[in-house]
Amino acid sequence: MNLMKLQIVELIERHHHMTAVAEILGIKQPTVTFHMKSLEEELQVRLFESRSGKTFLTEAGQALLHYAIKINALAKESERVVREYDSLYRGTLHIGASYVPATYLLPGILNTFSHEFPGIRISLSVKPSPVIRDMLGKHQIDLGIISSEPFTGPSLQAEPLCKDDLSLICSPGHPLAASDNPQPEQIIRSPFVLHGTESSTRQLTDLWLQQHGLHMRSPVELDSLEAIKQLVLLGNHVSFMSRMAVQRELRQGMLNVMPIPGHRASRHIYCVHNKDRLPSVQIQRFQEVLREMGQQLEQAMWE
Repeated sequence: MNLMKLQIVELIERHHHMTAVAEILGIKQPTVTFHMKSLEEELQVRLFESRSGKTFLTEAGQALLHYAIKINALAKESERVVREYDSLYRGTLHIGASYVPATYLLPGILNTFSHEFPGIRISLSVKPSPVIRDMLGKHQIDLGIISSEPFTGPSLQAEPLCKDDLSLICSPGHPLAASDNPQPEQIIRSPFVLHGTESSTRQLTDLWLQQHGLHMRSPVELDSLEAIKQLVLLGNHVSFMSRMAVQRELRQGMLNVMPIPGHRASRHIYCVHNKDRLPSVQIQRFQEVLREMGQQLEQAMWE
């Protein structure tokens, strides 16, 4: 088994044509066929099958694919780290972040880091927290910054950066704003804006409803944090939102921010990396900036 054969496994799954695989790898089609047969002989199991002129992975091939993707990603990473390790002033960082830290935490950090190290290219993928954790597990990104409840994983190491609990938000003129201790039944009687189904905020909202045996009547569902805020600012709707996401509106008196009654799940912004990846000096420096900014932001949020 070698890297070429594992690359072929991954590319067959993507393209289903040996000609396309050969072109991508810069080799001839008979060479691709040779490696496929050689791999089957080594493992003594059928890995590939032809259907309607296309090539597909068998169940055994799919099992091998799971590891091939990881090994291929680690091989690329090892080459990159070795080439870039001797300098802080060149290279690429692949960062993944969920929506809250990507919008309200990372811009300041990216500005500071890129000013200090202008030769480093930063690629940022903004996805829901579960997707970022999956990307880390598959070695598709170097570092993840997510807003999440506490979690553990066999291959992931999470470091809390700052507290970021969910809060109930409404406009200052909303009836709930006059209540010192709004009850769950009062909250769901108000027109409510739900986050998209993939977000961690939506998952915690659904858990809160389940814990209290409540059901919302015809809520509005939006995928955009800013769109949710704009709807709440109009005065009729309420929502649950990260405290970090409403700091500006809170300071300007545009929104009321209150604890969610009966909400027991704590949430933090985490910096997450895969334990199997050796952090480069660029990643180590980026993590240092993250810690500094996270501490400053937490102090500002909870003063």
